[in-house]
Amino acid sequence: MPDGLPAEIDLSRPSAARVYDYFLGGAHNFEIDRQLAEQIASMTPNLAATMRAGREFLRRAVRVLLDAGIDQFLDIGSGIPTVGNVHEVAQAANPEARIVYVDIDPVAVAHSRELLAGNERATAIRADLREPKLILELARSSGLIDFDRPVGILLAGVVHFIPDVDRPGDILAALRAAAVPGSFLVVSHSTFEDQPQEMLDAQRLSARTDTEITLRSRAEITGFFGDWTLLEPGVVHMPLWRPDSPADVDERPERFGAFGGVARYDHAG
Repeated sequence: MPDGLPAEIDLSRPSAARVYDYFLGGAHNFEIDRQLAEQIASMTPNLAATMRAGREFLRRAVRVLLDAGIDQFLDIGSGIPTVGNVHEVAQAANPEARIVYVDIDPVAVAHSRELLAGNERATAIRADLREPKLILELARSSGLIDFDRPVGILLAGVVHFIPDVDRPGDILAALRAAAVPGSFLVVSHSTFEDQPQEMLDAQRLSARTDTEITLRSRAEITGFFGDWTLLEPGVVHMPLWRPDSPADVDERPERFGAFGGVARYDHAG
């Protein structure tokens, strides 16, 4: 295996996690992944920019949580911890910060564990977002997340993979219920609002895959935060959420097709 990667990684088939890594400019991908990525890019040329915008939103959100004193992060739907990942951002600011990555993809988890070898404050676990109780149990048993203290729960670009029939609102409620006041929730989610018809048509192609995307409205996405306090500027197109500088805001921030927001748990219900 290249780079001593675990044998369970099948290099005869492309991996969604490694394709995502390629789009973000990471190095944890192979020729078969790059070929698929280029094919996808030829059909949806804005996809790579959308993925980068999502990653940049997540980095900004993590920095805000760090400034608020958060030193433990549960990153659900993390993929491969690639360029500008959560543990790099968090541990650069606070070497004691702890991160548990969660993904359903065995390829992503295997890569993650390989990349995190030797980092005692970060690990990866395999679990399905539709089983929040299991995620919480595994996070606790890792020894890295203490739910008696404030935690940052990160759901970047993952809830839109949960169809309405699986009740994503209940899943988010279960995760929020495990947190204590002072915790934060970060969500980014694809939307149909402000999107041209050709983008909506391209999104519908996901119905032909195992990872169909459910596009939701700003109001629906806002509902995932429950009664937690939304930080300014609220739920907005991702580039508009606390950009590092005005120059970083795209002329058409809606073209990335997703909203992002961050909320804080201020009181016990």
